[in-house]
Amino acid sequence: MQTIGERLEDARKKKGISIREAAEATKIRGEYLQKFEGNQFDIGLTEIYTRGFLRGYANYLRIPADRIMSDYTALRGGEPRIRQPSREVYGRMDLAVSSSDERGEATAESVAVEVAHRPHTRFPRPGENLPKTPAIDPALMFKAGKILLFAVGILAVIWIIKSLSSPGTAVPAPQRAAAPVAAEVSGPAGSVTVVALEPVRIKVVRKSDGVELFQGALQAGERREYANVPIYLTASELGAVEIEYKGRRYPTNHSGHERIQFDFSNVR
Repeated sequence: MQTIGERLEDARKKKGISIREAAEATKIRGEYLQKFEGNQFDIGLTEIYTRGFLRGYANYLRIPADRIMSDYTALRGGEPRIRQPSREVYGRMDLAVSSSDERGEATAESVAVEVAHRPHTRFPRPGENLPKTPAIDPALMFKAGKILLFAVGILAVIWIIKSLSSPGTAVPAPQRAAAPVAAEVSGPAGSVTVVALEPVRIKVVRKSDGVELFQGALQAGERREYANVPIYLTASELGAVEIEYKGRRYPTNHSGHERIQFDFSNVR
C-alpha cells in the first residue's frame, strides 16, 4: 500500500507538474510540499496549518483528500485536538470557521489554508477612533476666494476712479443757480466772462478740441470774455476768480490751484 507521500508524488508527476508550479498554484511553500511527499509532516507549524496545507495539496492534485486526511490521522495516532489560533494573531479566522461550518463547505483545515494567506487584521491604534472634524469642501473654499478677489478688484477700481476724477472736478454751481433775468444782460449774447477779483494767473482751454484760448496773468478787476461753450479753467487761486454770464456772477466754489469746467450753454 502506498504511503501518503508516494500518492502525492505520483499524482503530481502524472500531471507533469513541478514542485515550484505546485507551490505557486497552492500558495504553499515548496519545502512543505517536498516534506509531504517524503512523509515528513513536522514542518514547524501548528497542527491545524499542517492539516490544512495537506488537504489543500491533495485537492490541488485531485486525489481523495478525505482519504489522505484519514491516513494522516491514523499515522499521527488518532484525531488530534486542534488548538484554535489566537484571535490577536489571526484576526477574523473564528468568523470564517463558523461561517464555513454553517455552510458545510469547508473544514478547519481548509479554513487554515485560507487564513494563512490572508493579510493580518490591522487593529486601530489608540486615538484613531476619535471623531474627526469635517474636512472643508475645496469647491467652497475656491468660491470664497473668487468672491474675495472680486471685492478687492471693485475697491481698487473705485479708488482709481476717485483718484483720476479729483483734479478736474466740474463746477455744478452755475447750473444749480436760478435762471438770470433777461433785463440783467449787459454783455454780448452767447458769451461768458472770466473776472479776476485779485491778481491771478489763469489758463482757458476749449473742451471740444483742446485749443488753448488764453494763458497769462490778470490784474484785479480784469476780464476775459469767451464764447458760451464748455471750457476748462485753471487758476493759481480759483477763489480769486468768478464767472459772469448774462450780467450775473457765479463763484467757482473752489480754492487753490485747480482745474474746473464750466458750461452755460444750457442756462437760459
